Amino acid sequence: MGAMAVTRCGESRILEWLAEQRLTPASGARVKLGIGDDMAIIDAAGDVLITTDMLLDGVHFDLDTHGFYAVGRKAIACSLSDCAAMAVKPLAATVSFALPDGTELDDVQKVYHGMRSVADTFDCAIVGGDTTSWGQRLAIDIAMLAVPFSGIQPVLRRGALAGDALLVTGTLGGSLLGKHVDFAPRVHEAKRIAARWGTGLHAMMDLSDGLSLDLHRMCSASNVGAVLDESLIEMVISGEARTAAAEDQRSPLDHALSDGEDFELLISADEAVAKQSVSSVALHRVGTIVESGVLLRTADGRTTPLEPKGYEHLR
Repeated sequence: MGAMAVTRCGESRILEWLAEQRLTPASGARVKLGIGDDMAIIDAAGDVLITTDMLLDGVHFDLDTHGFYAVGRKAIACSLSDCAAMAVKPLAATVSFALPDGTELDDVQKVYHGMRSVADTFDCAIVGGDTTSWGQRLAIDIAMLAVPFSGIQPVLRRGALAGDALLVTGTLGGSLLGKHVDFAPRVHEAKRIAARWGTGLHAMMDLSDGLSLDLHRMCSASNVGAVLDESLIEMVISGEARTAAAEDQRSPLDHALSDGEDFELLISADEAVAKQSVSSVALHRVGTIVESGVLLRTADGRTTPLEPKGYEHLR
């Protein structure tokens, strides 16, 4: 049997393939012009929200370990998680690559299929981008546009009030054992929470860099403090966090507080409103917003300052 032919990855060939794939979902009538021109055209009335995420091989993923499909999925999912953080509707994304020299077309196709596997779930069109190559590792940059859901105002991280309940969706810690490349952006959950709780939902953000670090950011933006309760956090420590703790001798609590890339939602809501269940959304109380200071109440009832530990990109 002869060797399989390999299709090299010229920019024109990539663009031809993308045009053939109709990467704009069929339901995306709001996309007036997609891939193929110098800019895409989106029909959007009212506010438009914009976010960007850059992911680097060796920092946010390991291409040799995870493969092109999973990397593509994570790249778009990170930006979709930003939409969840503000309870807004993903509209369209552009994708830019810095490809390692010698990358094959099949590899790029796997990245796009990985992106589509999650983007289509949220009716998010992929409408263009840019492709270059260089003698370094893979870099992917996503620019995401979003709009408010009908009747729902974007939820900011700066509205937390003293007396609010602090809650999270899902479990925390140990993401490097797999969740960080295979998580579900909480877009649908955020919409349900915002629709159910209305103005009683005061602040929200996604947990990308670790509960303790991201909580400090919410408190700083809102000019408040918080007390996390170890006994409550114990209920949301993931099995992966406990597995990691057994291997590296850090505590499961430390993993839950500082591992990062959980991509769950951190929520500050009126105490009474937070007691209202939200259909199909698992919500877990982890603490309370207070006037000042960011503290941890340990299992024995003591309170200690909570260090803002997590992933810092620039150190």
